[in-house]
Amino acid sequence: MRPLRVLLTSLAALPIVGTFGAKLSAQAPTLMPPVATTKPKVDTLHGEVRTDNYFWIREKTNPDVIAYLNAENAYTEAKMEHTKALQQKLYDEMLSRIKETDVSVPFREHGYYYWTATEKGKSYPIFMRRRAAAGSPDEVVIDANALAVGKKFSQVGSLQVSPSGTRAAYLHDTTALRVYTLYVKDLSTGKLLSDTISRVVPSVAWANDTVLFYQTADSARRADAVWRHILGRPRSSDIEVFHEKDVLDNVGVGRSKDDKYIVIYDDGFTSSESRVIPVANPFAAAVVVAPRQANVEYQLDHINGAFLMTTNEGAQNFKVMRLADNDIGTGKWTEFIPVSDSVFIEYLEPFQNNLVVVQRSGGLRRLRVMDLRTRRADYYITFPETAYAVSPTGNAEFDSDTLRFNYQSMLTPQSTYDYSFSTRQRVLKKKVEVPGFDPTKYEVKRFMVKARDGAMVPVSMIVGKGWKQDGTHPLLEYAYGSYGSTTEPTFNSSVLSLVDRGFGYAIAHIRGGQEMGRAWYDQGKMMNKKNTFNDFVDVGQYLVDNHYTSQDRLIANGGSAGGLLMGAVVNMRPDLFRAVVADVPFVDVINTMMDASIPLTAQEWQQWGDPHDPTQYAYMRSYSPYDNVERKAYPWMLVTTSLNDSQVGYWEPVKWVAKLRSMKTDNNPLYIKINMAGGHGGSSGRYDVLRERAFRYAFMLDAVGISQ
Repeated sequence: MRPLRVLLTSLAALPIVGTFGAKLSAQAPTLMPPVATTKPKVDTLHGEVRTDNYFWIREKTNPDVIAYLNAENAYTEAKMEHTKALQQKLYDEMLSRIKETDVSVPFREHGYYYWTATEKGKSYPIFMRRRAAAGSPDEVVIDANALAVGKKFSQVGSLQVSPSGTRAAYLHDTTALRVYTLYVKDLSTGKLLSDTISRVVPSVAWANDTVLFYQTADSARRADAVWRHILGRPRSSDIEVFHEKDVLDNVGVGRSKDDKYIVIYDDGFTSSESRVIPVANPFAAAVVVAPRQANVEYQLDHINGAFLMTTNEGAQNFKVMRLADNDIGTGKWTEFIPVSDSVFIEYLEPFQNNLVVVQRSGGLRRLRVMDLRTRRADYYITFPETAYAVSPTGNAEFDSDTLRFNYQSMLTPQSTYDYSFSTRQRVLKKKVEVPGFDPTKYEVKRFMVKARDGAMVPVSMIVGKGWKQDGTHPLLEYAYGSYGSTTEPTFNSSVLSLVDRGFGYAIAHIRGGQEMGRAWYDQGKMMNKKNTFNDFVDVGQYLVDNHYTSQDRLIANGGSAGGLLMGAVVNMRPDLFRAVVADVPFVDVINTMMDASIPLTAQEWQQWGDPHDPTQYAYMRSYSPYDNVERKAYPWMLVTTSLNDSQVGYWEPVKWVAKLRSMKTDNNPLYIKINMAGGHGGSSGRYDVLRERAFRYAFMLDAVGISQ
């Protein structure tokens, strides 16, 4: 990793006393952490005087900021120097569990089979296809490695092939800021067409081989408009078919699975409104299918001449309503699947003759099948393990008798199955090969922890076989708990490097996700957000009290909104954890949520609250990690971020670390590692991602005294 500007390569360049922001301090033999200049910015909000000493760190083009970031990186690098051999060993182990040259299971769409391939030594996937006819040769659609040549960051998004298979539209980002350029490739010649459109955001949808729809964003990178483009014509002739002015809502565009409609989604966190355009007439005006209502969310599917709407109108766990095509605008919806108090409907996977209802109950995802021809009793596809993850995938063909899904667990690598609706039999198409992995060496535990308010929080955990519950083992507790995003108990080959060294790895399925239904999410956002933090702390305390680990062996980890979780719990209970690893953490809650020019802010007033409101401000202020740093002892801490992160500005974790340095009373390590070219997910190449993970794991192992 090479910083953009000043590179500090020697220990002599590190400060012992003094500040960054004006000049570097004198050399000294004792290695000390960088100290950021304090430049107080004073505001008054709802009668409270707020002083932010490090607001200036937002100045990305300020050489003093870059110098400070480089100094932090150099300090972290120097302090972690003794773990270099361990980092390399961890990297080698994790890489050895990956089949570097591999292919995915092909899926069929419009007369072609599509798949991705990886090759040893290459960081990015190759998108491949061949005609469905026997004996057809393989073709390269997009080689992401070729696109990445000479780029510090490279990411392909929203690859869509036109209905006839002659052209591919894809988005490419080289900034890590999720600012994409749209390209169209002629798949018969392999050449790019002149239709290059800059500053677009995912996604893109073809109406036919010459008309496609794409999205653009406002200054805060909120997707706010959908445009129609005709191949061969200049961008200036493109037509804006929809524009959403409300900053609470984001737009999206897609094509219905049955190829009948272009669907324009317009969703906020609490309400939805969708419009459709017939594929047969892409120049028609977009028609609203169901008008927006306050606190009513929905998603649309289209099947056999009717729309199916999965909605929470009067149904916390969602229900499904049906509307015939010729009744659009009449409001004549009829109930298709009723709501259940115990079953949460996540989404639908429609086919011509069958409907798969993806739903949750008992903390696990279930696949319910409805036969639309015979209307016989619904049935469920069953799975063998007590804790697992399953997701339909690659089901591009509407007229198909086969459901494809991926199945995995903490013990079972991702396995791709084809399930026949007519025979009710499944065929394993591929299990991801994990060289050296022996499932008999491990065991999975699944249990419930009673939170302080009585809620029962599921925990999924993997340990080595014969692992003793005696309090001597180190344990990594991970969680996310926001946006209704469910953390499934999936297979993780990398974490085996910790488990093989005696760690337990526990996923706490805390509130804020939807593991236990929609109420689980509602109880972990807005004015209930502290439930998320309390759940994590309560699970950690349970793990200590019941001798799964001990306080001097417990490590916490979360990223992004899960990094907010880390910041909150380390303020609440710094004594509970030996170490905390906070990845790209959202920690400066009030300052960020006050500034609507920052990406994600305005939309997320319905997720975290709006600090312009005094009641919501008081609640948010009470847990905001940056605002609640105190003069007390903190555990070992590693914080990561990226200079070009578009989701959580780099300055949030950097300011947080600077404030922690000035306040904490302990001598425990506090490091921040800044990827000077990466984005919200860090580096874009798979090998670089592994190196970053090896660094995190080396820090964790070092914290509990494991050096090999």
